[in-house]
Amino acid sequence: MITIENIDKIYSAKSSEPFKALDSINLQIDDGECIVLSGVSGSGKSTLLSIIAALDKPSSGRVVVDGELISKLPDLHASAYRAKSVGFIFQHFNLLESLSVEDNIIAPLVNAGIDLSRVKEMSYRAMKEASIEHKASQAIRELSGGEKQRCAIARAIVREPKYIICDEPTANLDRDNSLKFIDIIERLHRSGKSIIIATHDPLFANLPFESRVIHMRDGRVVDEV
Repeated sequence: MITIENIDKIYSAKSSEPFKALDSINLQIDDGECIVLSGVSGSGKSTLLSIIAALDKPSSGRVVVDGELISKLPDLHASAYRAKSVGFIFQHFNLLESLSVEDNIIAPLVNAGIDLSRVKEMSYRAMKEASIEHKASQAIRELSGGEKQRCAIARAIVREPKYIICDEPTANLDRDNSLKFIDIIERLHRSGKSIIIATHDPLFANLPFESRVIHMRDGRVVDEV
């Protein structure tokens, strides 16, 4: 369970007035839920994702994940939290173009003290779950956008995290590949993963499985469905 209490995020710069990216956010995400954060660019969606993933810290307020206060974690402990609990799917994939699909997926397992045979088993399971196992040896630069996104999904789930966080995951995909992405997310949701998606894609307004849509504007939650 993720509990977000009175989160504010303020960015300050010497050359301009402080900007309040998040304003008094309160939210609870139960285990196994799929949450869609909806809103235009600049509404605070991505900032909230970064704080949930401990990539950034709030200016005030608390984020508690499974009983652990993660909003004030030192960087080393924040990295350990992400490695254990969070799989992040980025808008621009963040893959290593010169490496193969399998090598990109194995990357999060490097220095994790996992036996090589187990690493191979984990990477194949993740590739199969993301429907990209047939491209295992192909270089990322040779893939289509949809294939890159499926590789990014496999990398995000390879360590079997409890939380899957997606930041504008279909922004660079056409409709067919966006629907394929939703199919994979549905399978992950049915397997018990908690999923949080920030998007302005209307395809996520009425997902074919149980979800909760939270509308954001100007750093605030304005309503939910």
